[in-house]
Amino acid sequence: MSGADLPGSGPAVPVLQPGVGAIPGDHYLRATPETVLWGRLPCAVDAAVLEIGSGESVTFDTVSHEGILDDQGKDPRAYFTSHGVPSEHILDDAIEIAASVARDPFADGPHVVVGPVRVRGAHPGDLLKITVETLAPRVPYGVISNRHGKGALVGELPRGEHNVSVFAAVAERDGVLHGTLPVTEGGEPAVAFPLSPFLGTMGVAVAGDERPHSVPPGTHGGNIDINLLVEGTTLFLPVQVEGALAYVGDPHFAQGDGEVALTALEASLRATLRFEVIPADAARTAFGEVTGPLVRTPEYLVPTGMDPDLDAAMRACVRSALSLLGARWGMDEHLAYAYLSAATDFDISQVVDIVSGVHARIREADFAGVPSVEPQPLASATAPLDGDVA
Repeated sequence: MSGADLPGSGPAVPVLQPGVGAIPGDHYLRATPETVLWGRLPCAVDAAVLEIGSGESVTFDTVSHEGILDDQGKDPRAYFTSHGVPSEHILDDAIEIAASVARDPFADGPHVVVGPVRVRGAHPGDLLKITVETLAPRVPYGVISNRHGKGALVGELPRGEHNVSVFAAVAERDGVLHGTLPVTEGGEPAVAFPLSPFLGTMGVAVAGDERPHSVPPGTHGGNIDINLLVEGTTLFLPVQVEGALAYVGDPHFAQGDGEVALTALEASLRATLRFEVIPADAARTAFGEVTGPLVRTPEYLVPTGMDPDLDAAMRACVRSALSLLGARWGMDEHLAYAYLSAATDFDISQVVDIVSGVHARIREADFAGVPSVEPQPLASATAPLDGDVA
């Protein structure tokens, strides 16, 4: 039995090579040497690889960094076949990126990001609304790593080895896709946990001419690693440059809050996202001043706080939540503070990305009887595009 197959069957999910399978977006952006950055994020001087109108969707082929990094041999075919993956189940774009995209392993981050995408009508001060429409696994396997002495237990784990990467096959159990692990090294995959795919990195370009490192998140979004951002959710980001210059990457199949070992179950996804511009005045009317990533799920509004110090990130998140409650629902500060203490969970997004993250889950149903305004997007542009980058 191969590491990514079930007994007597094919792969648990179809392998989505570039151009293969459903592509539901208005536009399609493949991961190629011309459309990705490896280890760095776009800045204001980067040229867009695709231009779209507000309200349009893009299907991205994202590529996980796991299996292509230097400590894994920088050869995904050799790495994954050593874990029993058939050669035809290894993504062609991962092989091409590993072989031909430049990355400094001592100065750059690990993440492969696709973009940037210019959204017409997006100006600094606006919000870019990114709705996650579909997230399809591209392969039936992934990897969880603890490397370079990083993670929540620095100096304790990994023991005796500099880098530990754990292969995890995907299996279907009772109609639900699960990641699987053995209890002991080399054993049968008896442990199973449900997949909950999301993109760890969604962001907008920063001002200036210096590309940020891909690891620390910030006001631009980037590697925020908030596992609530599954299908049907939305991320709002403050636009920092003309056209927003949005990008995505760091695909995950599953992640626990904290991401304590350093990485989640990292694996490639085909992601379809819809981009809408919320003009600055409409954004302030709906949410007040949004200075960092704001998540919205069908149940929660989720302000964030970030800082290299986890305690400071927690305080920043509380301040963001107080500001949101005051701006959106007119709640007095002392009453908002009391509400957060009684009714809101503050979760640790991650503690392993140089800048730690905390996010608050504010139930919108609690405010059903309080008037509020919805953020109204810019009307979609109707000018035809010259064509898509694929």
